[in-house]
Amino acid sequence: MSKDTMSNNSMDNCTISQENYAFVAVYSLVFLTSLVLNLTALVIFFRSAKSRSHTTVYMTNLALADLLLVLTLPMRIYYHLGYKLLSSRLCEILGLVLLVNMYGSIFLLTCMSFDRCMAVCFPMSSRVKEARKKAPFVCLGVWMLTIGASLPVYISKEIKETKSSLICFGNSPIYATQPGAVAATLTVGFTIPLTTMLVCSFFMIRAIDRSTVAKMKMINSPKIQRMVAANLTVFLVCFLPYHLLLGLLPKYSNPTLCTAFHYSFLVACLNASLDPIAYYFTTETFQDKVDMENVWRMLPKHNHISDKKQQSEVPLNT
Repeated sequence: MSKDTMSNNSMDNCTISQENYAFVAVYSLVFLTSLVLNLTALVIFFRSAKSRSHTTVYMTNLALADLLLVLTLPMRIYYHLGYKLLSSRLCEILGLVLLVNMYGSIFLLTCMSFDRCMAVCFPMSSRVKEARKKAPFVCLGVWMLTIGASLPVYISKEIKETKSSLICFGNSPIYATQPGAVAATLTVGFTIPLTTMLVCSFFMIRAIDRSTVAKMKMINSPKIQRMVAANLTVFLVCFLPYHLLLGLLPKYSNPTLCTAFHYSFLVACLNASLDPIAYYFTTETFQDKVDMENVWRMLPKHNHISDKKQQSEVPLNT
C-alpha cells in the first residue's frame, strides 16, 4: 500500500460523532453574531459608497465572504443536532462553499494589510496611489483564485455514497485533504498570507512611529499598534490551529489529533464573527454612520474620556 493510499485512508477514518452540542452552540453563536454584524457592515458600506476608501472596498468583499461562509452553518447545526443524514453531494458542496469563503477571507485580509502598508509607508507615491485604485480588480482576482483553485480538485474527486461519505460534516473534507491540496493550502493559503501580514505590520508600525505626525502626537500611535496587533492575533488564533493540524493529520493520524482537527475547524469559523469587530468597527466610515462614539460614551466607565482620545486614525482608513 502506497503512502498516499495510507494517507487517504487515515483521513477517511478521521470522523467525529454526529450529535455534538458543543458544535451546535458555537456554530449557532457564530451564525447569529456574524449574520447581524456583517449584514450591518454591508448596509453601512453600500450606503457610504461615495466616500468609500480603497480599504473599504476590501472590507466590503470581506464582509460578503464571511456572510456567505456563515450561511452554510445552519445545515451544520442541523446535522450536529442529530437529525437524519444529508446527501454526501450536498455535504461536499456546502463544505466547499465554506472553505472557498474562508480562504477568500484570508486573501482579502492579506490584501488589506498590504494596502494599508503601502498607504502608510509611501503616502506621497503616485504609483502607489494609482495601484490602490485597482482594489476592485484585486478583489475580483481573489474570488477567481479561491473558486478556480477549489473547483478542479472537487470536480476531479469522485464522491461515492459510502458510509464514510455519509458521515457528512463529521468527516474530513474529501477535496481539501488530498496530498497536493494540503501542500498548496499550507503554502499559498496560509504561509504566504501570514508572512505578508507580519512583514506589512512590521513596516507599517515602524513607518507610523517614525512619522512627523506621530512625533507631534497628532495621531494615537500606541492605539494603532494595538489595532495592528489585535488583527494579527485574531488571524493567528483562528487560522493557525487548523492549518497546523491539517499538516500533521495525514502523517500522524490518531483519534486525539483527529478530534482536535475538527475543533480547529470550528475555531477557524469564529473569524467570521471577529472580523467585524477587528476591522469594520475601527474605520471612520463605519463609526460616523452608526455614531459609535455616542454609544461608547454611554458606557459608565467611559463617561469621562477626554476629547484628546479622538485623535485621527487616517493611516488605517485611507
